[in-house]
Amino acid sequence: MSSYRIVERARKDRLGEGIIWCLREQRLFWVDILGQRIHRLAIEDGSIDTWDVPEPIGWIFERRDEPGFIAGLKSGFAMIQLDPFALRPLASPEPHLPSNRMNDALVDSSGRIWAGTMSMDGSRADGALYRLDPDLSWHRLDTGYHIANGPAISTDGEWLYHTDSALGRVYRYARREGGALGPRERFIDFAQDWGSPDGMTVDCEGGLWIAHWGGSCVSRFTPDGARERSIALPASQITNCTFAGPGLDRMFVTSASDGVDEEHGGALFEVETGLRGLPPHAFAG
Repeated sequence: MSSYRIVERARKDRLGEGIIWCLREQRLFWVDILGQRIHRLAIEDGSIDTWDVPEPIGWIFERRDEPGFIAGLKSGFAMIQLDPFALRPLASPEPHLPSNRMNDALVDSSGRIWAGTMSMDGSRADGALYRLDPDLSWHRLDTGYHIANGPAISTDGEWLYHTDSALGRVYRYARREGGALGPRERFIDFAQDWGSPDGMTVDCEGGLWIAHWGGSCVSRFTPDGARERSIALPASQITNCTFAGPGLDRMFVTSASDGVDEEHGGALFEVETGLRGLPPHAFAG
């Protein structure tokens, strides 16, 4: 195929995000944050199921040892069942910031969730980085984010990457025992004509793939932070990416239509990279 294809479906996302490959179901999941929906794609036949959610939703992950999923909502962490749909709130880490919401997250190899928050319009630096442990306790690791995005973990497991999209900057933290992090370090500063760094994933060779919000592409960066290549896409607001499929050799990319009038804004793309991703992890709680 060409460098990308557009996944055929009936609707576009206002703010597509939180895209993951679910090993248990062998399906691709992603969310529409502002559209308040969860989507599930069977990549072998293109069939899509969608569930409405009562509030903005940033992400959803499968649970390792229990049925159902855990999700990051505007109000905080929640457990979700899909068939039939049911939602049970777990914890609200920011009740003092009612205009904040969960934005993006990942699960590490220990089954912990790393999740960022932001204000609904991204105008204030009151977002934070959290860790949700399998015992359902949550911990605030860092603060001062305008638009917390990513996160991703390096292929060797040594670094946690996290972005502040409003500043055009990717940070990294050294990972320590027990889920602790070293100091925040500046890792990649986006050039003005690149757009802003959004969601991220890594490949099996150590490359860091970053979606460019306002930059109409997804790019691969080497472990030392150099931009190695870029794949252009016909939408300006590219939001997230993940490797999927039984061989983890198919990359899917989300985008947003909110605030733009574009034919393919809010589309879901499949991108040809020639590389494989790493097996995803499930929440251990």
